[in-house]
Amino acid sequence: MNEMAIMASFVFFCVGFALAYWLHSRVSAKKIEKAESDALAIKNDSRLQAENTVKKAEVEAKDLLNKMKAELEKETKEARIDVKNQQNRLNQKEENIDKKLDQFERREKELGKREKRINNRETDIEKSEQHYKEIIEEQKRKLEDVSNMTADEAKELLIKAMENEARYEGARIIKRIENEAREEADKKSKSIIATAIQRYAAEFVAERTVTVVPLPSDEMKGRIIGREGRNIRALEAATGIDLIIDDTPEAVILSGFNPVRREVARISLTRLISDGRIHPARIEDMVKKVTSEVDQTIKEAGEQAAFDLGVHGIHGELIKLIGRLKFRTSYAQNVLQHSFEVGFLCGIMAAELGLNVKLARRMGLLHDIGKAVDHEVEGPHAVIGSKLAKKHGESAKIVQAIAAHHEDIPPTTVYDQLVQAADGLSGARPGARKELLENYVKRLEDLEKISNSFKGVSNSYAIQAGRELRVIVESGRISDEESILVSRDIVKKIEETMSFPGQIKVTVIRETRAVEYANK
Repeated sequence: MNEMAIMASFVFFCVGFALAYWLHSRVSAKKIEKAESDALAIKNDSRLQAENTVKKAEVEAKDLLNKMKAELEKETKEARIDVKNQQNRLNQKEENIDKKLDQFERREKELGKREKRINNRETDIEKSEQHYKEIIEEQKRKLEDVSNMTADEAKELLIKAMENEARYEGARIIKRIENEAREEADKKSKSIIATAIQRYAAEFVAERTVTVVPLPSDEMKGRIIGREGRNIRALEAATGIDLIIDDTPEAVILSGFNPVRREVARISLTRLISDGRIHPARIEDMVKKVTSEVDQTIKEAGEQAAFDLGVHGIHGELIKLIGRLKFRTSYAQNVLQHSFEVGFLCGIMAAELGLNVKLARRMGLLHDIGKAVDHEVEGPHAVIGSKLAKKHGESAKIVQAIAAHHEDIPPTTVYDQLVQAADGLSGARPGARKELLENYVKRLEDLEKISNSFKGVSNSYAIQAGRELRVIVESGRISDEESILVSRDIVKKIEETMSFPGQIKVTVIRETRAVEYANK
């Protein structure tokens, strides 16, 4: 029974499996048919789309080609028009060139004719010129015979006459210009100078460097000389100054070009005399000590002068040189005091003129800096001072003003003129400077000699202690206008040939006198 059941189950299973397989085959066949029909439809659709796309692309390509053809035709047409226009312009230019060539040819022919006429005229002119030269030479010979003068003599006479006339006319113009300038500038310049002098209140008598050391007695001379002269030799070797011990009672003279060394020697000798111990070792110690003190005094004097003028930033070496001027004199005027005065006066005048006051004061303080070393360096002290200022960093304006304050080089700025004016004011004020009687008399004689050397001068007189020179000229030989030239020439020769402090006023006097005598 069981086997039957098993067999029946197996049969049912096989029948079910076969039935299922058949159903599955049918379903698969239908799916395949459907897929094939779908693929065929897709293929047909794709072919249709491809054909449409190709047709559309063909249409667009034809449109683009037509458009490009139209643009090309347009560009070609425009290019043909441009070429045609250029061709027309070229043709026109060729016509113009042909016309100009024709004009040039005509002008060339005309120029040729003119050149020929000019050559003919030149030939005629040369002949006429030669003829006129012969006539002129003949007239010259006749004039020389009539006037008893050669052509060169007549030319020289004419030149002299023209020169005199030109000098007269020049003097007249100079006089007119000077009068006009004086009317405008005299009041202002006097006001500025008067203001500067009034505002500066320095002592009239400046300090003077002493070169004579007084002695308590003549016995001290022997102690200064020492045994076999060892003391005086030690003092001279240590200071570099010569000691002159002669018959002058109770005095020793110190001789040397270096004012600082002379001051060291003076102080050292004074202290040695006061101390009483005079021997070589003591002399050396004293000179070293005094040298250090004098160096410090020099530095302090320079710093004080710069501080009092309000001038800052000066190089340390220039400060020392300024301080050394304390022991330098010029015509018995202390140069440091003089430099301070010049700086102060420059500042006052610069303020009146609206210029840089500090710059002007700096120029005035440094203007005589060369005198601190002029005994060691060759050349004018103004040039030496300008080189020192340039070396230690001073500006070009200051270097120029220092070099030009005695006109060793021409002044170029108003500051140069200020320094010159202040220098003259400081040296010319009463009591500022002194000079030896022999030099004073010689200067007066030289002034009169220079003025008497000019033609037309009858007499000259140096007055006002040589500050003024009055020149009397002959009225018959010198006119009013020529007297101006005479005064200028005299001033120029005085400046070139003489050295003097301050300034000298030259006055030329011309007068005409009519004298008659009444008789009975």
